[in-house]
Amino acid sequence: MSADPKLLIADLLRHALKSVAPDHAEAPIVLERPKQASHGDFSSNLALQLAKPMRRSPRDLAALLMAELPASKQVARVEVAGAGFINFTLAADAKTSVVNTVLSQGANFGRGAATGTKVQVEFVSANPTGPLHVGHGRGAAYGASLASVLAFAGHTVSREYYVNDAGRQMDILALSTWLRYLAGFDINVPFPPNAYQGSYVVDMGREIRDAHADRFAKVTAEQVLAGVCSVEVDKEDHLDGLIANAKRLLGEDYAWIHDFALTEQLGDCREDLEGFGVCFDKWFSEKSLFDTGLVERAVAELEKRGHIYVQDGAKWFRSSTFGDEKDRVVQRENGLYTYFASDIAYHLNKYERGFDRIIDIWGADHHGYIPRVRGAVQALGLPPEKLEVALVQFAVLYRNGQKAAMSTRSGEFVTLRELRKDVGNDACRFFYVLRKSDQHLDFDLDLAKSQSNENPVYYIQYAHARICSVLAQWNGVERDLLEVELDRLEGERELALCARLAAFAEVVQSAAADYAPHQVAFYLKDLAGEFHSWYNAERMLVDDQALMLARLALAAAVRQVLASGLALLGVSAPTSM
Repeated sequence: MSADPKLLIADLLRHALKSVAPDHAEAPIVLERPKQASHGDFSSNLALQLAKPMRRSPRDLAALLMAELPASKQVARVEVAGAGFINFTLAADAKTSVVNTVLSQGANFGRGAATGTKVQVEFVSANPTGPLHVGHGRGAAYGASLASVLAFAGHTVSREYYVNDAGRQMDILALSTWLRYLAGFDINVPFPPNAYQGSYVVDMGREIRDAHADRFAKVTAEQVLAGVCSVEVDKEDHLDGLIANAKRLLGEDYAWIHDFALTEQLGDCREDLEGFGVCFDKWFSEKSLFDTGLVERAVAELEKRGHIYVQDGAKWFRSSTFGDEKDRVVQRENGLYTYFASDIAYHLNKYERGFDRIIDIWGADHHGYIPRVRGAVQALGLPPEKLEVALVQFAVLYRNGQKAAMSTRSGEFVTLRELRKDVGNDACRFFYVLRKSDQHLDFDLDLAKSQSNENPVYYIQYAHARICSVLAQWNGVERDLLEVELDRLEGERELALCARLAAFAEVVQSAAADYAPHQVAFYLKDLAGEFHSWYNAERMLVDDQALMLARLALAAAVRQVLASGLALLGVSAPTSM
């Protein structure tokens, strides 16, 4: 029999099942933790599951199974409840044994065994055309926390940022920077309303001017505007005309300005994310897909498999065959590949790197993009079930009751850096994962900065700091707590805390399976709440030495799990507050 109470109960049920229903001896046994403490520590629906195939009432079958359960000192009580659930209540020492387990395993408590599964998590991947805003911050916090949870659950995780360093958006940024640079030499080209407006573009233009003087200013406004249609006629054609003229007038120097703007904004993005505690194993260049010929190869493979047709000189992928609302262009009539073509190549690359699971984290506005990408994967002869997409709703920041605008082109946005400076990294990371990723999130700035029990991150961190303070007052040797007798932990609150600690590994596994790090956040709130309730009801440093040591051991175990859970979410565990 297993030493783990949950596994032990599963073993007991399996033994009873073999006696009562040998034909169903291998039926799956699911144990859940009841929401109400009066229903015990674990509950099984095995009798309800087998009632129909065995043609028995669930309650009668539950009673038969209960009668065949072997006796165990770790189980204090078993009863049939409701429609036929079998509820198990553990003996006190079976509950408190988790304290020693936590203290002996330390930061590894709750960590899953290695699964051998290689998982790639690609997230943020914002165009490097300006500072990250608070909307990007939610994707960053969610992706980083999910990757940490998956790794803690036992998977081998690779964190990746896809750099959109090819294509029109980067051309728009390069043009925007050049026009701001030209303005410093009184070469005043009317700035397009659909170019990048932010002050960071002005700053980049100034940096180029300070470092290179008029090297890139050997033009006139008339030359820049030559042959370009009026912005009133078509603002996008107007912008494309300006880009074409910039490339023609600057020649090889255009690539320098393009690369300068890319390097500046990508460097700013990387610095911002690292300051947010979000790091990547790989920064993958979109441009490399073209340089290596993978885009061309991916489209050719689709064509070879009969999924491409030509219409009006362009190549179209038959994505409607795979559930998309319409077919999609992969190569325009001028020979240029579309963004979709490079996305197909990028996913082909992911599969060729041998990942077992590929998780893309996209903004919720990309929902319609899912069927065409999955369709392309399937059309390439690759298993589409390996690819999973988690959608993230943008967070909406409220400042003084007003919703902040967040348009990158206009420059009217609140940056992630500003938000971090305002409320701190910990509040940002925690608040961003307080909801399911695909649910709308209003970021309550006032609550995030408050030092009150209503602020969940403060409430959890305060529990950790409280325990550190108590252990410091004790002034003993913490490793001695491993030798403590725990039979004095018999109060209702103490046993509830032990049960909550024992659930940590299950929460991690569930959060990993559901791509739901918010489950860890909710768990930490509950654990902190139960600790504060116990702390306010009982004294830790009592005269009774055995009772004091048992309580300190439990508090130390709670501190460890709080720290481990906060670490998964990228939140610090302060020792004082």
